Amino acid sequence: ESNNAAISALLLFSNGTDDKKYKGERSPCDPSRVLHIRRVPIEVSEAEVISLGVPFGKVTNLLMLKGKNQAFIEMASEEAAITMVNYYTTATPHVRNQPVYIQYSNHRELKTDNLPNQGRAQAALQAVSAMHSGNMTLSGTATASDGGMMPGQSPVLRLIVENLYYPVSLEVLHQIFSKFGTVLKIITFTKNNQFQALLQYADPMNAHHAKMALDGQNIYNGCCTLRVEFSKLTSLNVKYNNDKSRDFTRLDLPSGDGQPTLDPSMQTAFGAPGIISSPYPGAAGFAPAIGFHQAGLSMQTMPGALGPLTIPSSAMTGRMTIHGMAPTTIHSVLLVSNLNPDSNFSFILAGVYGDVHRVKILFNKKENALIQMADATQAQLAMSHLNGQRLYGKVIRVTISKHQTVQLPREGQEDQGLTKDFSGSPLHRFKKPGSKNFQNIFPPSATLHLSNIPPSTTDDFLKDLFASSGYTVKAFKFFQKDRKMALIQLGSVEEAIQALIDLHNHDLGENHHLRVSFSKSTI
Repeated sequence: ESNNAAISALLLFSNGTDDKKYKGERSPCDPSRVLHIRRVPIEVSEAEVISLGVPFGKVTNLLMLKGKNQAFIEMASEEAAITMVNYYTTATPHVRNQPVYIQYSNHRELKTDNLPNQGRAQAALQAVSAMHSGNMTLSGTATASDGGMMPGQSPVLRLIVENLYYPVSLEVLHQIFSKFGTVLKIITFTKNNQFQALLQYADPMNAHHAKMALDGQNIYNGCCTLRVEFSKLTSLNVKYNNDKSRDFTRLDLPSGDGQPTLDPSMQTAFGAPGIISSPYPGAAGFAPAIGFHQAGLSMQTMPGALGPLTIPSSAMTGRMTIHGMAPTTIHSVLLVSNLNPDSNFSFILAGVYGDVHRVKILFNKKENALIQMADATQAQLAMSHLNGQRLYGKVIRVTISKHQTVQLPREGQEDQGLTKDFSGSPLHRFKKPGSKNFQNIFPPSATLHLSNIPPSTTDDFLKDLFASSGYTVKAFKFFQKDRKMALIQLGSVEEAIQALIDLHNHDLGENHHLRVSFSKSTI
């Protein structure tokens, strides 16, 4: 065996002296479909080495040098090899719990026909190939939910997060879905007033297993429900690496917002699985305490939430911890610009996303206000949903303020009524722990959800109420099973925001006050 290893090593490191065996010598820095794997544990099998390459494409050849703890694998294409090297640059692969290191070989092609003891390697290659072709055939007999796409045919999943009470970042999705295989690319976006994502695995079977395990699961207890289906796309084209999109195989991509690409020293942390970075202030405070290996998450033991996922105490106290950084305080006070200079106006609008405790209209800039929410989580939620919305022809700007609280005027101090305390208001939507309102928080939309409607109220009465207030009513319908609730669709999102402010808590008689919120549905 040692003689065979020596012969193989001699041939491999001949650096061009045996052109009959190896063709196209070039610099070790140049990409090649032949990859050199170092520090391979001596007890590792051929199949385990092949499995390192399978997620990225077909492995066409293998040479094991067990005496030197090394191996060489040949991918079917250079593109597959580049993807594999790029991915493992950010996430060091482990075999038998030992890290192994992968780099381009200085050989373009791996010729092993005349080498001794290649029978096991060729048998392993054939077995892996047969297994994957069998998986594809088997999965092709099933029916999928995305336009006839069969499970296993596409490595791309389409994700929808419902009941989005806490923000879900790209990093959180990467950490969850990496449990089921190598995640290559993620693109997040908002469509139909829902947070959605496209996620590409290296292997279609990974996508199939992730869909089976995660569809219908909650990211956090009681909210942020995952809906997972196959996409009609078979590959994603990511142009920028930022908080909205990420190609984990391309660390050289720009951020797309005028900022330079990441410093090389930060690239490992940028793409490494299991590290939750912060795409925007406060996001890390919402990161689920996943810890899959510690939690023992398995497809058989998920009762409806992703293992023992809980909102960490850091999210509730406004403290967050970013990998490698000291904890930072996230304030619960918002600075809002281009608003109507009315405290009640601000109270009702921000109150859709949390309980407003205090509002201060700025003396010198009456269109600006400081709004203190009950906690940093609610402040972040209000900012993410309201920033950039149009209202009365102006674009609302919402940021986290540097102030920790909104100070009430001292006794005898002239304030002109610019500061109001709403902490004891009966109109808070979220003061009851576990309230269903936590599960029904949606971005502004043209369709409003109406509730607390008296039994005697007709659809014409409610349509007239909105129309007489100056709004365009496009559609209306009561809930079939509960006429205390209805949906009303107005002319635009801007109209709907204005109508919510005007008519939330409107007195309908019979001791009923109208409750208005944004809906995820359309009529």
